Amino acid sequence: MFLTRDDVKSIADRLIGRSNADSCKIFVEGSETQSLRFACGSATTNVASAQARLRVTSHIGARSGSVSIGGLDARALERALARSEEIARLMPEDPEFMAPLGPRNYLSGARYDEATAALGLGDLAEAAGRIIAAGRGSGVNMFGFAGSGRGFEAMATSNGLFAYDRTSFVDLSTTARRRDDLWSGWAGGRAFAAAGLDASAIGRRAAEKAAQAAEPVDLEPGRYTVVLEPVAVGELARWLVWMMDARAADEGRSFFSGRGGASRIGEALFDEKITLRSDPQDGVAPEACFGAEGLAQTPRRWIEKGVLRELARSRFWARKTERESVPAARSFTLEGGGTSIDEMIRATRRGVLVTRLWYTNMLDPRSLLLTGLTRDGNFLIENGRIVAPARNMRFNDSLAQIFSRVGALGPSARVWLDMGDDAAISAPPMMVEEFEFSSKSSGI
Repeated sequence: MFLTRDDVKSIADRLIGRSNADSCKIFVEGSETQSLRFACGSATTNVASAQARLRVTSHIGARSGSVSIGGLDARALERALARSEEIARLMPEDPEFMAPLGPRNYLSGARYDEATAALGLGDLAEAAGRIIAAGRGSGVNMFGFAGSGRGFEAMATSNGLFAYDRTSFVDLSTTARRRDDLWSGWAGGRAFAAAGLDASAIGRRAAEKAAQAAEPVDLEPGRYTVVLEPVAVGELARWLVWMMDARAADEGRSFFSGRGGASRIGEALFDEKITLRSDPQDGVAPEACFGAEGLAQTPRRWIEKGVLRELARSRFWARKTERESVPAARSFTLEGGGTSIDEMIRATRRGVLVTRLWYTNMLDPRSLLLTGLTRDGNFLIENGRIVAPARNMRFNDSLAQIFSRVGALGPSARVWLDMGDDAAISAPPMMVEEFEFSSKSSGI
């Protein structure tokens, strides 16, 4: 279900007007989506869905109670409001309670495109057809997903805050497999505007990766020079952003913890090529207009030329530490450079080209030790050229070290994310020295 700003405000005002709590806040989100899966030259399934969810949180003193419901039926909303007040009366006082925010000024959104929001299943079928055609010309089988939709999220408080943001998206991804099932390749893209995706180009990239005549090789675990494609870099950078929390740093639980209970803001922690920023009005990967607690998102540089400039900071922790509250980034740009992937490959004596990563997990927040697997397209590089496909590997390496051993960066571009996340990441291809592969995982 997609609601306009006025529709959401009407619902929120009605609920807030009937609240008997000292204060309350309302969070509403909804979406209308459609998708098409395809395999072996034709569509296999299609799904269309519309959903809405509302969460009401009532505060009585420093006690809070929350109720979430799926749907916006008026009587169900009133029951949810009453139940949240009942729960609040039963809860203990929260020593970290912060009263809901009042009115804020927000930057205008840059994540919605009317033409993309209007896409239909016929448009998705046409895009899938172009991907399938690219595979047919390369002699590989194509499997994949095409999706599109629009959504919104909004927040209102009894103290006068109202925030609303909307988004549209189109999502294309495909896995190509050799017909003997000995090798595969992948490519994908996600954008707020359909004009930003080329289905044929996505199909060609996946097909070219899969259509390898050489037999795949198993590489021995060890440290390699790697050329990471933008999707892989985006996955690593996403974990880095998730770890950038001021409270964890100040309490000594983080890589960003300094000595004596301070954070490492102001220290050079990464290669000077690394600059990471977020901005609600960025032209490629715009951030949402508002973040946690209804805080306004503004342009920020989190890392600048390797120096840590900022960490996310909740309102409670900002008050406790007498610092500015900073909402965490969901969307961001890792700035790139001018070196192409082909140039990185030519500069590599022996290494691995990595298409993407999955099953990534943080092992140690203090050292930023991350583990994960490669997927859908590794290639052995020798003497400046690709010589063979390479089967998958598990890696165990510190993000702090990875982003400190940067040999080169290419141009930054919007990358595909899994699980339909409406966050946007712009990331470059990146050459990294001494990247540690810890074991074999000999799938394709």
